[in-house]
Amino acid sequence: MKVLSVDVGGTHVKLLASDQTEKRAFVSGPKLTPNKMVKTARRLCADWQYDAVSIGYPGLVIHGHIALEPHNLGPGWVGFNFAEAFGCPVKIMNDAAMQALGSYEGKRMLFLGLGTGLGSALIVDGLVEPMELAHLPYRKGRTYEQYIGAAGLNRLGKRKWRKHVWKVVALLSKALEPDYVVVGGGNARLLNELSEGVCVGNNENAFSGGFRLWQDNSLPVKSIHNS
Repeated sequence: MKVLSVDVGGTHVKLLASDQTEKRAFVSGPKLTPNKMVKTARRLCADWQYDAVSIGYPGLVIHGHIALEPHNLGPGWVGFNFAEAFGCPVKIMNDAAMQALGSYEGKRMLFLGLGTGLGSALIVDGLVEPMELAHLPYRKGRTYEQYIGAAGLNRLGKRKWRKHVWKVVALLSKALEPDYVVVGGGNARLLNELSEGVCVGNNENAFSGGFRLWQDNSLPVKSIHNS
């Protein structure tokens, strides 16, 4: 099966098919509706062949369906029929969970995505559990996302931001007891030192996660169904 993996972000949409080696991308942003996303993706990938599509969505996904409109994109995502728009079967999962799935190497793994916001997922023995930790209170009336997302980086500067990243990693590791932590997302590259049991994930792993959704039947992925 040839799979098109679509990683939808707040600034860009990235595309890669399972039989290709060079990704393609286009700008997203607050005016990007799902219809525009699909039309642009299909146009950019017109010369690629694929049998199914995986979409990593930057927001809440429940039982394979988008449950809330995104913060940084246009309207209309909830209830949109992606399978009809793409003309083939589609699976949807949270974007952090998709990158986590592509980063997974067994046992119990916590994934934290440092991007515009804060993505999070826990995988236990192959079972993927997307998490919504970003908006939980952290300190001084602000959330985890407001400290270690892009807004926190801009407000605090790199040095203080890094300190809070490691505080959050330690706090969540103590609570969730993972065997290892993978830190991904666009801002993970700004971490200059790594704690024990923590590694930086490659953003390209989001594509691998999208391929695994269809191709790796050994993973009992939770709460993901055809759109």
